[in-house]
Amino acid sequence: MGHLNNRRVLLAVCGGIAAYKSAELVRKLQDSGAEVRVIMTRGAQEFITPLTLQALSGNTVHHSLLDEEAERGMGHIELARWADLMLIAPATADCMARLAAGRADDLLTTVALATSAPMLLAPAMNQQMWKDLATQANLATLVERGMHFAGPDSGEQACGDIGPGRMLDPVAIAESAASLFKSGALAGQRVVITAGPTREPLDPVRYISNHSSGKMGYALARAAIDAGASVQLVSGPVALAVPDRVNCHSVGTAQEMLDVCMTLLEDCDIFIGCAAVADYRPLSACEQKIKKSSQEMSLQLTRNPDILASVTSHIAKPFSVGFAAETENLREHALGKLERKGLNMIVANDVSDSSIGFNSENNAALLLWREAEGNGELNVEQCSKDVLAGIIISKIAHLRRA
Repeated sequence: MGHLNNRRVLLAVCGGIAAYKSAELVRKLQDSGAEVRVIMTRGAQEFITPLTLQALSGNTVHHSLLDEEAERGMGHIELARWADLMLIAPATADCMARLAAGRADDLLTTVALATSAPMLLAPAMNQQMWKDLATQANLATLVERGMHFAGPDSGEQACGDIGPGRMLDPVAIAESAASLFKSGALAGQRVVITAGPTREPLDPVRYISNHSSGKMGYALARAAIDAGASVQLVSGPVALAVPDRVNCHSVGTAQEMLDVCMTLLEDCDIFIGCAAVADYRPLSACEQKIKKSSQEMSLQLTRNPDILASVTSHIAKPFSVGFAAETENLREHALGKLERKGLNMIVANDVSDSSIGFNSENNAALLLWREAEGNGELNVEQCSKDVLAGIIISKIAHLRRA
């Protein structure tokens, strides 16, 4: 079974009595985790108002190709690029004919030509219109071009006829939409990931930090999204773009990171602590810049809160994964941290190797985890951080299923 979690569905509604079902369809798509935007033809607006679908989808309903505000930003192209799936429901006989002819004379057909996303049509029309040779020829043309169809259903129609042509139930349409995407190993899971360094201020211009670039944590966020999860990324200061569809919470210090993480634990299934959190911070930060006064200077440091330990001791403890950046005795130190912190899994890497780890595009890691029959381990040779992230997410999904 595929999944719609994090998918962007562009729902196009045509003019037909079945348009009233589009309101329920929006809800079913959203219940499956999809973000929905709506296009309406002029005929569709005679059966259901744009305001209804705007209220349900939470997004502006688009209906005019020549909308001045939209066209200033090439609105139809933006919609075409935005969509992971274009779903036309109901798809009338007229709509099918115009698509088969390659027309581009309204917003729906123009977006249909401009998008590279898969297209799913849910036909709805009179039973004789569906059986007509022209409609069946258009159907064959659209199928040959790679378009997908859900339905139609058969039964009593609004006009009183009985036969094929009824639009499928919204639940069945949503299931057909989901089937077009690969099943996500973490579909529906809520994942919190920490990434990057923390900065502990000495004064307004100086701080204690480390070399973490955040690349590994951001790669994990992308991999989790691809696996169907909903991702909250708690990020220290980095020079990276936030991955698409990830909710990012920017923080500076270890205490700030802890505060955000503990808030997010109330809605978290999996916690991945990838951030390089400073173990210590200055006992007190100066309000003004510290001036040079002598050859030597002493700093008094105090322990920072332990974010991983706080997470694993929480009453609503999620499946917890930690990272261990070591320069020696990699396996021994990682095993100790796995047990000491009460983790389900740990990812250890040797940061003494300058070709991997901090600021590098590549990494190598030793994965250690706890199972009912004992500890398991997997050694991952040097690869890109995106590849390693995919391996880590797959292992997490496997352990969750087990």
